Amino acid sequence: MRRSIKSLINERVGGLHALGPDNTVGEAVGLMNRRNIGAVLVMNTDEELLGIFTERDVLRRVLESRLDPDDTRLESVMTRELFWVAPDSTVDEAMALVSERNVRHLPIMDQGRVHGVISVRDLTAAVVESRDVELAELTSYMHGSYGSHVGS
Repeated sequence: MRRSIKSLINERVGGLHALGPDNTVGEAVGLMNRRNIGAVLVMNTDEELLGIFTERDVLRRVLESRLDPDDTRLESVMTRELFWVAPDSTVDEAMALVSERNVRHLPIMDQGRVHGVISVRDLTAAVVESRDVELAELTSYMHGSYGSHVGS
């Protein structure tokens, strides 16, 4: 799909959800629950992206290790290996990256600045919407203009 990630960012409402490395897991989970999101970015005061904290991190790094969410800082349990896309990347490129790297959230970065986060849910919705539009156009073509000039 040729649609750009930038076009998806422009449609999304909700803004950037980020916390600092000294915030706790409990604070992150609270934010994730309030906003109904699966990840928060971990950024320093200079707005530098340090990592991402996801639902998987809660399960694998916090609960499995029996860490106290209210005493555990994000810095110690966040995912540090980040994969990201640029705003001019396509939905297909982003889908390939989430599939290849087995991640569910991709920061959107341009010149070291974070513009947002795109989830696999957002990408899937964009693909479905595109297919729906394509199907409607083909149906319209078949029932409308196709054959309308035959025998004229």
